[in-house]
Amino acid sequence: MGKISAAITAVGAYVPEYVLTNQILETLVDTNDEWITSRTGIKERRILKEEGKGTSYLAIKAAQDLIDKKGIDPKTIELVIVATATPDMKAASTASFTATEIGATNAFSFDMDAACSGFLYGMSVATSYIESGRYKNVLLIGADKMSSIINYKDRATCIIFGDGAGAVLFEPNDEGLGFQDEYLRSDGTGREFLQATYGGSSYALTPEILEKGGQYAFQEGKTVFKNAVFNMADATFKILERNNLTIEDVNWLAAHQANKRIIDAIAQRIELEEEKVMINIHKYGNTTSATLPLLLNDYESQLKKGDKVIFAAFGGGFSWGAIYLKWAYNSVN
Repeated sequence: MGKISAAITAVGAYVPEYVLTNQILETLVDTNDEWITSRTGIKERRILKEEGKGTSYLAIKAAQDLIDKKGIDPKTIELVIVATATPDMKAASTASFTATEIGATNAFSFDMDAACSGFLYGMSVATSYIESGRYKNVLLIGADKMSSIINYKDRATCIIFGDGAGAVLFEPNDEGLGFQDEYLRSDGTGREFLQATYGGSSYALTPEILEKGGQYAFQEGKTVFKNAVFNMADATFKILERNNLTIEDVNWLAAHQANKRIIDAIAQRIELEEEKVMINIHKYGNTTSATLPLLLNDYESQLKKGDKVIFAAFGGGFSWGAIYLKWAYNSVN
């Protein structure tokens, strides 16, 4: 038996039924379909409209989709991690409720928040638990109800974000497949450019703040764009160099779906062919922690055992990084 690595062995996903199109947004803010599409690549996004349903609803649905497709007993799941920037509540954790609702009653669970890098960081954590040898089934979910912190009068943010969730199962692999390497970084000086400021311990929500819309997310687009392109490309270059990979060796780039122009710029900087770049931002917008697993779900049928996949993400914090993974199975679909 070879060295144990952590491999993704199943994926699942869920997006809400309601479709918020660019045409609908034209009735809410001063914008139009051509402006949104040319600047972001987004045509529509999904929104969870049902009263009282939060991120856990999305996470549960994505996990159930994975469980049904994989045909596993949820009681065999030993750990549930939910990467999210929009937990149901400050306490208790969204992951604990999700685990119970899907029947993972033998698992422990916790939330992770690294904004749009949450799922990427979660891959590192899930891998560490598997490679430790103590756990064999780790369920990692990326889920966000971004509509809960978006001001639909703010053109800079409301056109970008959507709601959704994706899930992956990590299991041990002794064929040399699965997780290969990571390069993860953060820089706290960037938080002023991308944040949801109020509601935490430093900035309380007050009636005055609510009146001003302080509960909503804010970003300074140009600064975020520049840092996202540079840092995601730089992290990808470092992964390629450390693993003696040429761009011809890479089968897929799974980049965080924040903006089509960012994704295109990264692909151009590393000189990767367009057909190797996973894209679904036009359907879902930026679903924050859910973008990477939603990509895997949409491209699962095209992924082949042994494919070399580079994941890259950038988010608030600032947080960013890249992960190199060899795909571990052929889809039966």
